[in-house]
Amino acid sequence: MADDTQGESFDYVIAGAGSAGCVLANRLSADPRNRVLLLEGGGKDDWIWFHIPVGYLFAIGNPRADWMFRTAEEKGLNGRSLAYPRGKTLGGSSAINAMIYMRGQAADYDHWRQLGLSGWGWDDVLPVFKRVEDHVEGGNEFHGTGGEWRVEHPRVKWDILDRIRDAAEAAGVPKIPDFNTGDNTGSSYFQVNQRNGRRWSAARGFLKPALKRPNLTVETGVSVDRVEMTDGRVSAVVYRRDGATRRAFVRGEAVISAGAVGSPLILERSGLGEGAKLSAHGIEVAQHLPGVGENLQDHLQIRPIYKVNGIKTLNTEYWNLVTRAMMGVNYALFRKGPLTMAPSQVGAFVKSSPEYETANLEFHFQPLSLDDWGQGLHRFGAFTASVCNLRPTSRGSIHLTGPLPEDKPDIRPNYLSTEADRRVAVDSLKWARKIVFAEPLQRYRPEEYKPGAHIASEEEMLVAAGDLGTTIFHPVGTVKMGTKDDAMAVLDERLRVRGVEGLRVIDASVMPSITSGNTNSPTIMIADKGAEMMLQDARAR
Repeated sequence: MADDTQGESFDYVIAGAGSAGCVLANRLSADPRNRVLLLEGGGKDDWIWFHIPVGYLFAIGNPRADWMFRTAEEKGLNGRSLAYPRGKTLGGSSAINAMIYMRGQAADYDHWRQLGLSGWGWDDVLPVFKRVEDHVEGGNEFHGTGGEWRVEHPRVKWDILDRIRDAAEAAGVPKIPDFNTGDNTGSSYFQVNQRNGRRWSAARGFLKPALKRPNLTVETGVSVDRVEMTDGRVSAVVYRRDGATRRAFVRGEAVISAGAVGSPLILERSGLGEGAKLSAHGIEVAQHLPGVGENLQDHLQIRPIYKVNGIKTLNTEYWNLVTRAMMGVNYALFRKGPLTMAPSQVGAFVKSSPEYETANLEFHFQPLSLDDWGQGLHRFGAFTASVCNLRPTSRGSIHLTGPLPEDKPDIRPNYLSTEADRRVAVDSLKWARKIVFAEPLQRYRPEEYKPGAHIASEEEMLVAAGDLGTTIFHPVGTVKMGTKDDAMAVLDERLRVRGVEGLRVIDASVMPSITSGNTNSPTIMIADKGAEMMLQDARAR
């Protein structure tokens, strides 16, 4: 394999053009004096299903759009191995995700600050959320306008979802207008990252406007191998393209933004990680950092399905050829209707038990049902009451299985490995039944298809949770930031890798604890804040 030792030099090299990488490329290249290289393993986002919102049904599980990772067999899921989708294109997972705009709760970020991470409390991050946002209703106390991250309301309504909200209210869940004010307890329609009925990915919002800048270079279809260091400072990023090994020399800083799966692997291939694990793969240890690849957190979703009668769902509309054709017409002419759908339109945040100070369950109600993402819809009328534990206590890991970029990662989420998480899983199923069998839904004769009404005891419910549980695509935490006295922290509060100059990690992997909701917009916030830190530090040098 050819080895290019005469590569070009850049002020900033960014490994990964997902949600965070697109933001970083925009911000770091805004100054024409900065020469920026953005490296992406996937291809360009020039496939139609990256842009029509319902395209997630075709993108997830498709190797054109998805890295097709899988977990190890999970004890807590009764020995099942899960597909672990991650976006494989410019924009990363923002090109295939649920498009739900969700910040989490103020308490999430205040907890980060309480861990000793100054600058990461709710009052610190709210201005960042606002400045990147372009909300359809304009700016106010909680929302911004004029930013790159477009936020709109759904462009399709379903009576079944309105009746579900009525049922949730009867079960004690209040209706609220907005999930993004710091307290998301209640039910509401999700706000979405779309513009006029089209998906608004990080590539569309942040990267595309910057592509015309002559100081920004974007390379797709590459595999980032490692970073190289000289005298404790990053000197180059090594990557492969078209069978050749190339180097991008770093004058300023390198940033790893390959996500909670990819970032720890690049660090480990660079000799940054737990020494014994690296030595086992023949990798020379440059810096012993035992936290690399540890602290994996994810929102495990349990997906009860309920058959209904006498009311429309996407299942019944899709399998009717006339109404299916009209969906296409409605979208082509008006950019409205089911083709604009996020996977979930209505959400509800509740406490699984009174012991929690803030809501720790998130429901994603979907007017459809299927056995798994990437598979066809059922042929009967039904909805899904997907529910996830927002603050799991289980911790997993992601590590190398070999020294090469093409070696598959060892992904072990370790779901339901704590008694607290098992308790919440059982309570989740009880809450789903409490809502579904409230009076407002009874006229539609709901029938529990999965796990089934015969599942009654808590022991049976826990087994069912293991059978139904799957990732909701929110992995975080595998390169966490922390204070000096936290031996497992890989980064400081300014996202700098311990013991290495000129290297940062900026993406969802830096979260010390997972946010209470969908994680894409918090990742956008982290990237914008991280870019600001980088530029501040450059000015101070």
